[in-house]
Amino acid sequence: MTVKMKNTVRLRAKGDCPSHSLSNIAVRDLSFAIDEPTERGGTNLGPTPTDTALAALIGCTNVIGHKCAHQLDIEIGTLTINASCEFDRRGVTLTEEIDVPFVSVTLDIVASGPASEEQLQAVGRETAKFCPLSKLFEAAGTTVVTNWRTA
Repeated sequence: MTVKMKNTVRLRAKGDCPSHSLSNIAVRDLSFAIDEPTERGGTNLGPTPTDTALAALIGCTNVIGHKCAHQLDIEIGTLTINASCEFDRRGVTLTEEIDVPFVSVTLDIVASGPASEEQLQAVGRETAKFCPLSKLFEAAGTTVVTNWRTA
């Protein structure tokens, strides 16, 4: 008997928010904090919501990048991913409504494995097709630039 994977699943998370800035998040059997830095009235117990979004893009690029490399039979080794973002703060400061707060995101991705530059570009193209966080940012109007290179 073949087991058919579901195409759509329900993701769940819970947030207990004891203050204006701190959200204690539970996902599956894991927990972590999302918070603001002390200079913005938080307790600095975790990354900010916007930092968390950027970190999620790094994590997703890592997972999907490795899946794509495996499917392409390309050995990429481990990845180091540095992200930088141009962020329009007018929305979070309540100055004005902003349609695209994450104006642009650049990911510099360095692979430790033996893959050639050409192979890494192929992995990058496939990753861009399938990474749900990259798709989310792009659908919101963010320019996402990925630079894949060897170590």
